[in-house]
Amino acid sequence: MRSVDELIAHTLQGDGLDTPVTVAFSTRQGAHHQGRHTGYRNEVVCVRVGAAVGACSVEPGELPEEDVFSHLGRPVRDLLTHPVRAVRVAALDAYLMDRRPFGSDQHAVARVLAAGDSLAKSTARARAVVDLLPGDVSGPVAVVGVVNSLLHALRARGMGYLACDFKGGFTEWGEPVHTRAALDGAGALLVSGMTLGNGTFEPLLAHARDAGIPFVVFAQTGSAVAREFLGSGVTALSAEPYPFFWLDGGPSTLHHYTAKGRP
Repeated sequence: MRSVDELIAHTLQGDGLDTPVTVAFSTRQGAHHQGRHTGYRNEVVCVRVGAAVGACSVEPGELPEEDVFSHLGRPVRDLLTHPVRAVRVAALDAYLMDRRPFGSDQHAVARVLAAGDSLAKSTARARAVVDLLPGDVSGPVAVVGVVNSLLHALRARGMGYLACDFKGGFTEWGEPVHTRAALDGAGALLVSGMTLGNGTFEPLLAHARDAGIPFVVFAQTGSAVAREFLGSGVTALSAEPYPFFWLDGGPSTLHHYTAKGRP
């Protein structure tokens, strides 16, 4: 598999495409963890297909409300050809998750995050995600989609990193954030599932394949979509379906995959 569009085209040849989208919603969230100097905002569009909630991240205020709710009751087939990429990705995510739930997938290893406040759960998730990186990475880790807890986990292990995010700015330690992925010399890529919605996933994946370096995805949004690229450039995945850790103080489950364990 080379691209999300190729995956959608393949999916449209499958079964169950008349299943209707029964629920659609958006989640707008802001966070400023205790003890941190900076905060952040997220917006996520979600659709429900069967038992699964699929999600795609969008920039705050980017997606008109009509694009969120206009497809209610329509078959998932229609949403897979929707003109808005975020809607296509959310629908694809839901369809794939409904067809193969993470909880019953024999190839997934469950990692449970203990109940706690937002910072405790964020740092626990970060440690679990960084565990998916090989121990012999030959250069700095390019972190695409800056999460300060991930950077903290890398620092704790003595691993260098390059912080990359469309929003720019600075890390918690005052380091500049690259607004274009700084991939030259990177020994591995640690990439947010948010890249599936903004069109940057494919060029990052192509770079990792060409360079022969690990490509680890930490995905809340688009987690079931990212799973389909295991063995096609993605070397490991931390999948965290809705509701995400920042919405719930109780235990959360991550589903970890490696390319060696792909179906």
